[in-house]
Amino acid sequence: METLVAGFFPADVNGLLQFSRVAMHILVVLTLAWVLLGLSGKAIRMLKEYLRNNAENNLEELKRIETLSRVFRYIASVAISVVAGMVVLSELGISIAPILATAGVLGIAIGFGAQSLIKDYFNGFFMLLENQIRQGDVVEAGGKGGLVEEVTLRHIRMRDYDGNVHFIPNGIVTTVTNMSRGFAYSVIDVGVAYRESLDEVMQLMRQVGDELREDEVFGGKILEAMEMAGVDRWDNSAVILRCRFKVLPLEQWGVRREYLFRLKQVFDTHGIEIPYPHLTVYAGQAKNGMAPPLPVIQQNAT
Repeated sequence: METLVAGFFPADVNGLLQFSRVAMHILVVLTLAWVLLGLSGKAIRMLKEYLRNNAENNLEELKRIETLSRVFRYIASVAISVVAGMVVLSELGISIAPILATAGVLGIAIGFGAQSLIKDYFNGFFMLLENQIRQGDVVEAGGKGGLVEEVTLRHIRMRDYDGNVHFIPNGIVTTVTNMSRGFAYSVIDVGVAYRESLDEVMQLMRQVGDELREDEVFGGKILEAMEMAGVDRWDNSAVILRCRFKVLPLEQWGVRREYLFRLKQVFDTHGIEIPYPHLTVYAGQAKNGMAPPLPVIQQNAT
């Protein structure tokens, strides 16, 4: 019995020690990964705060800093997790070389079927590198428009005016229309009747524009005096006059609504007609140049 115990006890002790070493190594690796995740997150936050302080309240730079910080946190977490997972597998005695080789072969096979996914990441990388789009911008991309809530290497998440959330894969984005860069123009078309004096109408439009620029609420949103373009076109029932305001980013819609509201009040005060669409009926002419009569019968409602 003693011989039997003596034969197995050292082996059991060695196995226990080996298991303890492996468990300790795995624990150290996981602890280091957890510490690195925390340190990377803290470093990114400190760098973000440093850049935000140097941005001097520049809205454009603040948006870019916020967008890039989210992307860097994602990349750091993925890289640390992958490396920690590979080291843990190695400690468990699982050779990662066949896994890497298999992953390479599968990657080639999957790559042919996942070209759109690869395209998403490439497009997302260059969009961020070229600062085309940032969190907080109002853009049109992929046939949708709205406020950008999140930008990743994979997709753009935006919310439209109705509250609908759209996820746009970066791979299908060929054109980005950004309405939040530096400044914007609030372009306004105003239709008046043909009988109105255009000089009088344009004078009233300039007057309303000057009053709007002096307003306490909207004055700080308007960067320059109103620019009067003049007659833009002749419509079926109205002459269309065009003007525009140079405003801060994202303020073009609010300024436009307030200007039209005030202009309607001024037009009502001065009797300026904003015509409804109407139709002129032409009966035609005979060969001798005489217009045939066009009988009109008015019926009284009973």
